[in-house]
Amino acid sequence: MLRDTPFSVLDRSRVRAGEEPSRALRDTVAFAREAETLGYRRFWVSEHHSVPGVAGSAPTVLAAAIATATGTIRVGTGGVMLPNHRPLVVAEQFGVLEALHPGRIDMGLGRSVGFTDGIRKALGHGKEAADVFDEQLTELLGWFTGEQRTYPQVHALPAEGLRPAPFLLAVGSGADLAAAKGLPLVIGGVRGEEALLRAVDRYRSAFRPSPWAARPYVVLSGTVAVAADGERARRLLASEAWSTAYSRTHGVFPPLESYASIAGRAMTGPERERFEQAMTGQVHGTPEDVGKALESLLTRSAADEFLVTTSSYDRAELLESYRLLARMRG
Repeated sequence: MLRDTPFSVLDRSRVRAGEEPSRALRDTVAFAREAETLGYRRFWVSEHHSVPGVAGSAPTVLAAAIATATGTIRVGTGGVMLPNHRPLVVAEQFGVLEALHPGRIDMGLGRSVGFTDGIRKALGHGKEAADVFDEQLTELLGWFTGEQRTYPQVHALPAEGLRPAPFLLAVGSGADLAAAKGLPLVIGGVRGEEALLRAVDRYRSAFRPSPWAARPYVVLSGTVAVAADGERARRLLASEAWSTAYSRTHGVFPPLESYASIAGRAMTGPERERFEQAMTGQVHGTPEDVGKALESLLTRSAADEFLVTTSSYDRAELLESYRLLARMRG
């Protein structure tokens, strides 16, 4: 199962402590070239606004840079948060990408809104924007097929007639909506396994074939850290775990810190609790350990693809983890 399952990458352009966001963006482009060499199927980027620890705020712009810097790997978003945008503009952006790089563009879409009131005001869309995600999605897809009827005599150029591959992130009722629209589904695949399997079963049973997908297609996503020994693999998780713990206790998602900095920190009780929670439930260890864990997960879920979302302060060890994972698949 493991050798037959395509693996892909989602990179959030994480900022390291003491560095400028521009370095994180350049690293993302370089990482995409390496992922292509290693045989990963897709390379996706994300959308975050006003987050000190994440440089990726304009995913379609970054995807354009990556597609230009690579030659064969599929490139896309994981995802564009549709409530933050007008569907026409999103269609035009992906139309340009698909026109320039035909057959290589993925249009991953989500329904999350800005993290704070200030961000939502700056974006011009409140929490209620997520309530009309279904209608936005219908309009967006209609701009490509020429079937949208809300704005007669308006055309999304060059999008109309093109087919970037759409994927729906399983946020809220995302699994049910993906089934109803006949779209591939992206769903978190490491934590909360029982709930995940129920959602996947529900998606498959309710799936309605569409011009976008003839059958259900499930992409599991999750953190995977591989190293020569289990402790080194576990240390790779610490940077992201500490950023998560800090954001949950201070309301700010900070840049990644080194393992040495985190290990020497005197955490408060709530910080320590959140940190330990964030360190658990991830797939990590030696190639043998990780191979067994992924084989079991992929077998139980019958997933079509796995999307790796790992971030860490140490670039060299992070890249080695992705190399080891690629080798495990032959």
